[in-house]
Amino acid sequence: MFKSTMPNFFSRLRPVPLGLLAVAGLVVLAAAFPVAPLHDAATFGPVGEVTLRRPMSYLLLAPVSNVLDTLTLMSVRQHIAIVLTIIVGYAIWWWCVGRVGLASMTPARRALREVARLGVGLVLLVGLYVAVAIIPRPMAALDAGPDILVVDFHSHTRFSHDGRPDWTPEDVRAWHRDAGFNVAYITDHRTFEGARDGWANNPARAGDGTLLLPGIEVVWRGEHVNVLDADRMYHGLLNETLRDVDEKALTIASTLPGAEPVLIETVPGDLSKMVAAAGRGTAGVRAIEVVDGAPRGLGQTRRERARIVHLADSLNLALVAGSDHHGWGHTAAGWTLLFLPQWRAMSDDQLSKDISTIIRNTGRRATRVVERYVAHTETGVALPFTVPLVGWGMLRALSSDERIVWLAWALAIYLIRRAVGARRRGKALAA
Repeated sequence: MFKSTMPNFFSRLRPVPLGLLAVAGLVVLAAAFPVAPLHDAATFGPVGEVTLRRPMSYLLLAPVSNVLDTLTLMSVRQHIAIVLTIIVGYAIWWWCVGRVGLASMTPARRALREVARLGVGLVLLVGLYVAVAIIPRPMAALDAGPDILVVDFHSHTRFSHDGRPDWTPEDVRAWHRDAGFNVAYITDHRTFEGARDGWANNPARAGDGTLLLPGIEVVWRGEHVNVLDADRMYHGLLNETLRDVDEKALTIASTLPGAEPVLIETVPGDLSKMVAAAGRGTAGVRAIEVVDGAPRGLGQTRRERARIVHLADSLNLALVAGSDHHGWGHTAAGWTLLFLPQWRAMSDDQLSKDISTIIRNTGRRATRVVERYVAHTETGVALPFTVPLVGWGMLRALSSDERIVWLAWALAIYLIRRAVGARRRGKALAA
């Protein structure tokens, strides 16, 4: 009986692609080693006051959504590791399989085949990154309680020299709304145009929609900093080009306790050059990014996380998250949480003042930063293994609903392949 059933079992199993079996198996196995999709950016501990909401459209596309989100949340080093992994993988495949049959070809034909293979691979890789950066897709959003204000302290519009050419302030508002932000500061380089347009179209009450508040990204003592409310309150701090902070003007403006300009140290940067405010009535940085959503920023904030948190603790700086979003990608890396009861009934002007006041007066205790989980492979021996480690981490962070959709996709692909194969075999027999 055993001998008669085993061949039949394997004959049924054989049509299932090994790749699909492997993916389905890993999805199921990862459920035994779950990790939360969100954590506290300073302590890496759990967060109970917020949740990650995945809309139905996001769930139905879970394999696509999860992969593209993960790629968006990777640093420059991790992207380089991906490309190198693909190159090494192709070389191994070519040596084991791809070169078979080439010896019988003419040199010209061999060269043409290799060029075609590499060309197709390059097109697929470029297409993947175009999908990450440009193609709109559903976004996972943060859900918070009614007294928690969710803020992005660093975003850009088309008015920045490095912004996406068609990225308007209303696009910024929609992106942040879809990611679960209540407030986003527009901090363009050398201009207030985007911030002014965003401010002009704010709802009357903060709770009626995502607010865009004014700021600007400038240089102070060689470091890039964001100045909150710079246009309406502190325009005189900047030089004529709106590139640099005027040292004397900043010192004078900071002498009045309770009205000091709020400067945020942005990343990437040289943290050794950062000058923190020494207390009330002094000039300096009052907050620092612990999460920056740009690929370079993601890398530095992960590599130097302990140093950033130490600076915040020792210098009484608020920790904040900045998307550093320039119009590319549809994933938020982190969110800044402020406890501010009754914020929904405030005007944009009052809310802007209250945010600055909280940072000035409370410092390190003013905020909590929540970030998306991605496996840390920035340094050491983990970096060459970015692809398997980050991929495994992505599967571990799946929700139960996402896991079910992944398995459903695997089953659907298998059934489609089997139906197509049966149809081809039927045509061959008929012929």
